[in-house]
Amino acid sequence: MRPILRNMSSTHPPFRASDGERDRAIDELRDRAVEGRISHDTFVGRVDQALRARNQYELDELVADLPRKQTLRERLTDAVSSVSEFTTRLQSAWRKPRLPRLALPTDDRVRYVVGRGSACDLVLSDLTVSRVHAELRRDGEGWTLIDLGSLNGTRLNGWRLVGPARVRSGDEVSFGDCGFLVSAGQSSA
Repeated sequence: MRPILRNMSSTHPPFRASDGERDRAIDELRDRAVEGRISHDTFVGRVDQALRARNQYELDELVADLPRKQTLRERLTDAVSSVSEFTTRLQSAWRKPRLPRLALPTDDRVRYVVGRGSACDLVLSDLTVSRVHAELRRDGEGWTLIDLGSLNGTRLNGWRLVGPARVRSGDEVSFGDCGFLVSAGQSSA
């Protein structure tokens, strides 16, 4: 007949926590309190529980939910990652094409036509620009941009125009693939 083997660890209580294990748990709590990651009241309550803990499991439970302290390696990795992300954004902004300026006219004319046709006031030779693409019209309040039924559209600050839109200095306009940064025109005085 074979003897029946029983798992003895499930019938005996866990080992009693040593003073060193209590000290490590209290040190962990103190470090988080100093870092401001737990309140003073939480610190005091958990130190009391650590001193009354009967085993290692109870000590582990006291620090299990605490934010983990970052190691020097993790902090350095985070710092390098942040610098890398910043330089990537800076390089991207630096490489972004600089748009040519489109100075709003300052003379007395109230209508300027933009297109590929030779009769236009602003002639753009790009094939994505229609012969008669768009119109800038001045009224008492400023300039309005109107698409004249172009195939590739007119955009104002990235949005395709579906009707007349007010244009101001600093806006980005594009006629087909030709983009410009709108600026206030220079008066000839």
